[in-house]
Amino acid sequence: MTALAVVGIAVFVVCGAWQWDRGVARQAVWQEFTTGGAPAIDPGAQSLEALPRFTRVRLAGRYDGEHQILLDNRTHAGRAGYEVLTPFELQDGRWVLVNRGWIPFSGYRDRLPDAALGGPSASVTVTGRVDTLPTQGMASGRAPPTADASWPKVTSYPQHDELVAALARPLESGQVLLDATAADGYLREWQAPGVPPERHFSYAAQWWLFAATVAVLYVTLNLHKTDR
Repeated sequence: MTALAVVGIAVFVVCGAWQWDRGVARQAVWQEFTTGGAPAIDPGAQSLEALPRFTRVRLAGRYDGEHQILLDNRTHAGRAGYEVLTPFELQDGRWVLVNRGWIPFSGYRDRLPDAALGGPSASVTVTGRVDTLPTQGMASGRAPPTADASWPKVTSYPQHDELVAALARPLESGQVLLDATAADGYLREWQAPGVPPERHFSYAAQWWLFAATVAVLYVTLNLHKTDR
């Protein structure tokens, strides 16, 4: 019993330490992601699709605020809303979609929130992270962009070809997540993918609780034997 208790406690302590270390590493990744991380690069003529996911880029061009896409079914702190995808024309004529962040639901499906860009389109420089389009595990959660002539168009988990058809122009694949400090954006609390660091810390606490439980049971059972 003593040998089993020692082995069990040691295994639980080691597993807890492993999860804690993973949590610390994940927290560093999330911190780098939310604060900007590596300097933004100018991709030049290189396709954004060819860059590693979450590469920070610096793009010069102009927004097309007249033809925007609202990604439906996006929540923040329990509130419903949309993410705003705005076409952005690069200086070489290519088009990319810039995700300008989350905007709350107005309360009426027929009254979309105002995501207009102030003033005429002018040349600007934006920074953000290259990312894929959001995906949904269940096909039933998808809805292509609305087919009417009104703008902005509402969609849920659109595919690239659907966005190309809706905008009637070629698009670079994916999207650019606008930096939290960049102008012309809404709420942007982008998070790195994967398990949040708190989950690892919780697992670590559970493993250490198992170790403490084994130790308490061992001491209790042996004291009971001594009393007898």
